Amino acid sequence: MTMTFRSANVLRSLGLAAALVAAGFSLTESALARPIKGLPITPPGQIQLKGAKLTANCAPASSREDLDINNVRATLQNGGDMWWDLVGSPLYEIPKAVNPGDPVKHAMFAASIWTGGLDVGGALRTAAQTYRQSGNDFWPGPLSTVDASITDAECQEWDRHFKINNVDVLAHRTQYDPLNPTPDPNYLTPASITNWPGNGEEPQATILAPFIDLDDDDIYEPGQGEYPDIRGDQAIWWVINDRGNIHTETGSEQIGMEIQTMAFAFQTADEINNMTFYQHTLINRSSNTLENTYMGQWVDADLGFYQDDYVGCDVARGLGFCYNGDPDDNLPNGYGLNPPAIGTDFFEGPLSDANDGVDNDK
Repeated sequence: MTMTFRSANVLRSLGLAAALVAAGFSLTESALARPIKGLPITPPGQIQLKGAKLTANCAPASSREDLDINNVRATLQNGGDMWWDLVGSPLYEIPKAVNPGDPVKHAMFAASIWTGGLDVGGALRTAAQTYRQSGNDFWPGPLSTVDASITDAECQEWDRHFKINNVDVLAHRTQYDPLNPTPDPNYLTPASITNWPGNGEEPQATILAPFIDLDDDDIYEPGQGEYPDIRGDQAIWWVINDRGNIHTETGSEQIGMEIQTMAFAFQTADEINNMTFYQHTLINRSSNTLENTYMGQWVDADLGFYQDDYVGCDVARGLGFCYNGDPDDNLPNGYGLNPPAIGTDFFEGPLSDANDGVDNDK
């Protein structure tokens, strides 16, 4: 089963937070979640789980990349988490510092996808991540479409992000446009297009990162004018799984879940310039059907100086928000007077399976 959903983060002025609270959203509590200072990241295998089944002995993910095309600089990890440095500092910077000496302010601390359900035996299987201090549930790479397996070598190979700017995609399309009367004879395809992981290797899925397949042969051929099918003015794609090692974060049996993520952002002159977007595709590669499956976006929002933050939710909008508890967000880490608010919004939830004969697509 494949599930896709989209979410976004946006920083706004205090006016939005005041409006949300005034509308009667009183579900508010202190937001003081943080990793425990001085507690190290736990390597795989250090926590032994009774009856745990190893698929591979993959090491924790190490790759990181910045989504930074607009007013946000968001650091993305590929171990199921993002927006922090794996030590104790936030890395969701907004407004993005451009010049040396510019103040550096952060509005988010960490986030991860959580999913879980009941297998055919009624046992709960989950895959989730917080601060990697109690362990790991996710590792890099796509799973086998045959038996949902992965090797340590494959985890290492996929311990990376694939970053691309739309300006390069547009130039590539122009170069190969059959109606272009003057293609550049010195054109060199950018590495971000050449290295785009459009295809997996057997027994991985034939198509991984999305691309425009001009001849419909399911083979990514940038030399034939094909190009990554991305969103936004900048996109970053990566793939992780929950079978690379034992689940030392949740203590659960593995699911066989593959998660493909495209993070993207737009460079605009309006509020979209303060937003980042994330499209997650979750694929159960195993033969175990999960029932009563739930999924969610765990977010630790730390708005500048985090010890005076409050959080709430607008259920009807599917919006979680964080705002300052007083009109002055303490410097030097805070935003100062009239601090902003930030929200996480679900634009599109999980999609039902196509043609499944059930009226479940809303």
